[in-house]
Amino acid sequence: MDEDLYRQTYHQVNQRRCVFEKSILSRRSACNRAKRFRLADREGVSCISPADQERCRLFLDYLRQQARFALGLTGIEGQLPFNKEIKVQTGGLLGLQQMLDDAKQPAEQVRDVNELVREALDRYERLEDIPFQRLMPSIVSFRPREPRKRR
Repeated sequence: MDEDLYRQTYHQVNQRRCVFEKSILSRRSACNRAKRFRLADREGVSCISPADQERCRLFLDYLRQQARFALGLTGIEGQLPFNKEIKVQTGGLLGLQQMLDDAKQPAEQVRDVNELVREALDRYERLEDIPFQRLMPSIVSFRPREPRKRR
């Protein structure tokens, strides 16, 4: 399939893309606002709530900025490479979940992205007040699952 045509069709089908799509598609995160769909032989995730999508987008944008040093970047221009983006998305969410739950060890799975971001903003009120430095070890140490070998 032509990649340009696929992307064009994807954006027509998925007008409210979930900003944590990579983490959800990697099966490391769940979200009560996520709606999965299939296009050709691929899967995508959309958000069913414009307000929740905007809150998640603001959180993720701020998290990316805070994670620059931890990722060894001086600035973030456009999209991050997949490996760095998955570290920010999943590692950041796992760190946030651990921090909010006051857990000793990080979980393997993010229980609900929407609820985590909402809970963080309820507790700290503003993005700037969330102690993002406490999430950085989780981002740095996050390792994606090894790809499954095809038979």
